[in-house]
Amino acid sequence: MSQAARLLAIYRELEAMHAWRGWHWWPDADPFEVIVGSILVQNTAWSNVERALDRLRAADALNPNAMRALDDAKLEELVRPSGQYRQKTKKLRAFLAVADAHGSLENLLALDPATLRRTLLETWGIGEETADCIVVYAARQPAFAIDAYTRRIFSRLGLGPGENASYGAWQQYFVGHIAEDRDTWARYHALIVMHAKHICRKQRPLCGECSLAPGCGWAGTAWAST
Repeated sequence: MSQAARLLAIYRELEAMHAWRGWHWWPDADPFEVIVGSILVQNTAWSNVERALDRLRAADALNPNAMRALDDAKLEELVRPSGQYRQKTKKLRAFLAVADAHGSLENLLALDPATLRRTLLETWGIGEETADCIVVYAARQPAFAIDAYTRRIFSRLGLGPGENASYGAWQQYFVGHIAEDRDTWARYHALIVMHAKHICRKQRPLCGECSLAPGCGWAGTAWAST
């Protein structure tokens, strides 16, 4: 089986295992909420981000104009549950400045994917994973986001460029084997996240519940049960 065929087969297996689960950025999430969430989720769990988003929503601050009007102390207090709240407030401010420089959030997100990604990476506090999540889930343009979950799952399956390979190498592995399609790339990343959180966990993975286990050299090993 070719690499492309195997990746698509894995996609189908992941969909079969997780189709019933909810995904916070699919399919019609508010673009600004996606952006705020993608910044706040850095170095924390999504459950903490949800608490911060709830506080922002309750304060009617989950839109660019309202957030821009908050002073730093108020914004820091609202995003405090996500951790590193002072740094994340600065990152949100930096993003708002970039949106303003382009005339509006809508104008920024309308840039072609390559230009948008480059612009985001030039913004303080936004790295490759955050930029790609904004491109694919907020701008709804093609991008394949890579994270630690991707490295974990596919390294266990004996696929990919190696767990310690660069972000770019991992991204090229997927975009080089899966035809460009925004919905497919967005859904694949979502399924990877759900699989890593619920089944292919870092410790004590539930290999008995995974339909990929028969082709996984890691399943059933001593490490998988510790």
